Order: sequence, then structure tokens, then C-alpha cells
Amino acid sequence: MNQTNDLTIIGGGPAGVAAAVYASRKRLKTIFIAKEWGGQSIVSDGIENWIGTVKIPGSDLAKQFESHVRAYAGDIVSIKVPEEVVEIKKDGDNFTVKTDKDTYTSKTILIATGSHRRKLQVPGAERLEHRGITYCASCDGPLFSDMDVAVIGGGNAGFESAAQLLAYTKSVTLLNRRDQFKADPITVKKVLQDPKMRAITNAELLEIKGDKFVEGLTYKDVESGEIKELTVKGIFAEIGSIPTSGFVEDLVELDEYKRIKIDPWTQKTNLEGLWAAGDCTNIRYHQNNIAAGDAVRALEDIYVYLKAR
Repeated sequence: MNQTNDLTIIGGGPAGVAAAVYASRKRLKTIFIAKEWGGQSIVSDGIENWIGTVKIPGSDLAKQFESHVRAYAGDIVSIKVPEEVVEIKKDGDNFTVKTDKDTYTSKTILIATGSHRRKLQVPGAERLEHRGITYCASCDGPLFSDMDVAVIGGGNAGFESAAQLLAYTKSVTLLNRRDQFKADPITVKKVLQDPKMRAITNAELLEIKGDKFVEGLTYKDVESGEIKELTVKGIFAEIGSIPTSGFVEDLVELDEYKRIKIDPWTQKTNLEGLWAAGDCTNIRYHQNNIAAGDAVRALEDIYVYLKAR
């Protein structure tokens, strides 16, 4: 029979890794489960906002994450990578965690599974992903300095990405499928004041064009039916993200976007003994550094919870 661990951490991105390092230092017997190391940023060619590192490819950051956890793991943190959680059950005061390979028991759980981007579903999108198509303006924006780029999506994320890109690019064109933007009016007004910025409404993306890299796109004016082309070197998709929370949707409370609801003071969910941190939670901003900090906050609270139990 499996021993009962103090903690199970689920997720190999910045939140999960930060939690694992702190769990080891606090001597909490921990199971660390992740499909892979690195989280969403593993696909980035150059991350320039990870504090303490001027610039680093996402793949290298993932390797650093793994090295850091393994350096502190010892006989405290048991690393289960690659492994995927398929079900969590509350059994009395403890939890049973079932994966695609094994079953574990622990007193507490920290979910740090992040989210995954909703991808563009048009011809050329899959082939040119990471070849001019990107899903992170703050990560990849500087790579498109002095170039014409497009942003797909008229919500707050789309306009916030456009605002970041205006600092680097030659021009930014935002395409919105509807005639009205979902973004806050004050945000729309402020971003559109920049002379390098324009927005096209009623624009249905049809195709991404390019041989080895993005060279442009075609879209349809949904009012007139006219097919138009736009020449750009980069395309930033902000059409939403999907929290990786499906495996706990019947266990904890989620919001309307399927994000795990937490108490921002402690990172606790509505289920005693279960915490969540990072992009899978219903916090306002999502960044690597924020996710790591949220996980540290959760670990501090988990430690107090276990020692006072």
C-alpha cells in the first residue's frame, strides 16, 4: 500500500517548480507530478521577463526548472515526470491521486497545472506556429522589433498585447470578428490613440500565409463578404486560454471560465486540504513570476496547515 505523503504537487511550470523547491526545504514529504517541465513558456524562443535572467529560451528555462527541483529533491520530493493526473478523490482527511501510471495518497494537494492557449484553427496556423505565430506578446514581442504585426482577438488580452507590442513594432493591426470589442472601452480608447495602432472589426480570419515564416494573412469582411489581405511578419493570437482544470471540475469550485476559485490571501480552494496556484486559478494577471509567487504563498499556508493539523 502507498504511504501517505504530506503533499502532492501537480504541474511542472513555474508554480509547480517553485512549490517543489519550497516543499523540499520545508521537509514536506512530497509527490511531484507533471506531464513535462516548463509550462507554457517552453515554446518561447526567448523569455526576457523571468527575473534574474536577461534572456533565456523556454526550453532552457524548462531544463533549469528540472535541475533546480532535482538538486533539492533528495529523499523528500519524489519526481514523477512524465506522468498525468486523471483523477483526485477525497478520502476522509486525505486525498487519493490517480495518474496514468500509478496511485498516490497525500494529506494535501497543490494544483499548478496552468492553462493552455486556445489555438488558431485556420489553414497555415499549425504549420507556422512558432514561425511568426505566437501566443505570448510579453514573451516574444521584442523579437518583432520594427516589424508589422497583427493581433487576433478584441478582448482585454488582445488590446493589452497590442499595447505591449507598440513599444517594439513598426505597426500593430488588431482583427476582431465582431463589430464590438469585448475589451473595456477605456482600454480600447487608450490603445487606439497610438498612431501605429489600428483595429479592424467584422474581420473573420481565413488563412495564415507564408513559406518558412509568416508573411501575411487573409480575412473576410463579414459585412460585405469581401476577401482582403494583410501583410505582416508576426501574428499574436489572443483568442482565450483554457485552464487545465478538467480533472477537478467535480471536486472544487470553478468560475465561468473553468478557472479554479481560490482565496487570494492563502491560495486555498473551497475544499479543505486543496490549494491551487498559477494560471489555472481565477486571478487577474497571469505571468511566470506571478505564478511562482502564488505557489510560494500556497506552500507557506500548506506548511502551517500541516503543522497545526
